[in-house]
Amino acid sequence: MTTALWHLPQKPLILASQSQARQALLKQAGISYTALPASIDEELIRQSAQAEGASADEIAVLLAELKGQKIASSHPEAMVIASDQLLVCEDQIYGKPESLASAKSQLMALSGKRHTLVTAVMLFDNGKRIWHHIARPEVTFHHLTETEIDQYLAHIQEDALASPGSYFLEGAGIHLFADLFGDYYAILGLPLLALLPQLKLHGLTYGLQV
Repeated sequence: MTTALWHLPQKPLILASQSQARQALLKQAGISYTALPASIDEELIRQSAQAEGASADEIAVLLAELKGQKIASSHPEAMVIASDQLLVCEDQIYGKPESLASAKSQLMALSGKRHTLVTAVMLFDNGKRIWHHIARPEVTFHHLTETEIDQYLAHIQEDALASPGSYFLEGAGIHLFADLFGDYYAILGLPLLALLPQLKLHGLTYGLQV
């Protein structure tokens, strides 16, 4: 049986991520790929970079590059996609929460406020970075009660630990939002509107693949 897919005919395409949201975006776009998680200590790297005065943009790019380089160096025959996302609210940078208690604190801090999701994406080819892009979509939360936050966390449970800000736009997370501005896909963690033209420039083709 054959399936019509967008694919790279000359080389494999690897997503350097264990994020279910990023994987789902590529799958829904009909793109053939393999996901390989790149294990790095994101929190330690983020804190160290912040201590040295790095901006959110610089940190997101650094984390995406470290993830991508880890996979690209061991798979130089492949094209590798890497991405990272940080949340910035009132000049404070938020990464992924370490616990549900931390997740609750993040959501309470974001309640009623507008924040930016700094999302970096990059491509590697032949083991080297060839392109990167930074998207900065903005999100505004409703004023949330503690009960609403507790109910949301009870619903998503440990999944809250996988996202900066402790939430997801998908599913029940939509109840948190008052307004969205910018690339919807970047909010979900992978700026497809910028990424897809670059993939096509480097050979992404629609066709039958056995």
